[in-house]
Amino acid sequence: MKYIYLHGFASSPASSKARYFRERMREHGVDLTVPELDSGDFEHLTLSGQLSVIQQTHGNGPAVLIGSSMGGYLAALYASTHPEIAKLVLLAPAFDFVRRFPKVTGEKQFAEWKSSRKIKMFHYGVGRECLLNFGLYEDAENYPAFPDVGQPALVLHGIHDEIVPVELSKQFCAAHSNCELHLLNSGHELTDGLPEMWALTEPFLFSE
Repeated sequence: MKYIYLHGFASSPASSKARYFRERMREHGVDLTVPELDSGDFEHLTLSGQLSVIQQTHGNGPAVLIGSSMGGYLAALYASTHPEIAKLVLLAPAFDFVRRFPKVTGEKQFAEWKSSRKIKMFHYGVGRECLLNFGLYEDAENYPAFPDVGQPALVLHGIHDEIVPVELSKQFCAAHSNCELHLLNSGHELTDGLPEMWALTEPFLFSE
C-alpha cells in the first residue's frame, strides 16, 4: 500500500501538517510520500497539472490519499476516477472551488485577475508573493464541484473555517454514505488540532 499526502494551495511538502503526518506514519513503518504539486511552477498551476503529478506519484496499485484543502479536493477528484485508491482522509477539503474562489480573492481582485491573466498570491511554501495565471480558474471549470467518491473517506473539518465553509463537507458527506465526518473546534489550517486529527485518522487507516 502506498500512502500519499497532498498539500494545500500555495503550500509545499514542508507544511506543518505534512511533516506531522509523515512523522506519525513513520511510527507505523510507513513512508508517506509528499509530492510538490506545482512541480516548482506555481505561476502555471492547474488542477489538471496537479492531478498529473498525483498520477505520476501513485503509479498503479492500491494507495491511500491524505489531502489538505485543495489537496483534499484533488484527492477526491483523483479517487473518483481511480477505484484502486483504497481510502481517503480529507482535511478541510476545498470543494466547490470555482464558485468560491472569486469570494476568496475578492470580487474586484478576481475581475482584475481575469482581465490581466495574472495575479500576485502569497505562497506559504516559499514565503513570498508569486504570480498565478488565470488558467487555474479556467481549468478548474472542467471539474465537478463535488466529486463522486466511492471509497471509504474520513473527512475532518474545522467549524470556524472561514476559507472553506464547513457546510461543504457536510453537503458532501450527506450525499456519500461511505464518508465519515468529524467536526473540529478549529479554523481552516487545523494546525491547532493535529493530535485530535491523528487520533481519528490512525484507527481509520490502520485498524482492521
